[in-house]
Amino acid sequence: MMTAAGSAARERQGKYLVFHLGREEFGVHVLKVREIMGLQDITAVPQTAPFVKGVINLRGKVIPVIDLRAKFGLEQAEYTQRTCIVVVEVKHDAGAMQMGAIVDGVSEVLTLQESEIEDTPEFGEDMEVPYILGMAKVKGKVKMLLDIEGVLSTQDVHGLEQLRRREGAEAA
Repeated sequence: MMTAAGSAARERQGKYLVFHLGREEFGVHVLKVREIMGLQDITAVPQTAPFVKGVINLRGKVIPVIDLRAKFGLEQAEYTQRTCIVVVEVKHDAGAMQMGAIVDGVSEVLTLQESEIEDTPEFGEDMEVPYILGMAKVKGKVKMLLDIEGVLSTQDVHGLEQLRRREGAEAA
């Protein structure tokens, strides 16, 4: 008999791209990652959320770029040679869209087994972290596994999709 927790753990196992923001390490399922690119010019767009850095032109497609440090409420840091944009694909009501996420650096690709992944601990009622799939324990360190679609609320995704369409129409 398979439990819901056992099924969830099995769904979480697999390959993860590990990146860091400050001293914290995060992982995102490699199947969501489209590419990793160096930092490039980002066109700022007025009246967007503070975590939205703007848009970039990726091979003729306009894609929104967010700063994960800002989204997670972390202290801002200077961009370095290791700072990069991880382009991920997120699904939403209207289909799928690509989005860039600025991270401090990419570390590795890890293959995680269900035995290495624990559920997210409870932080109390008013501390919801729905975008964390679980915690991976690897070589004595903890890596937070992100549900990249959960990182952005439905409202955020709709705003980014409208931004992408608007900027794409202006570029045409």
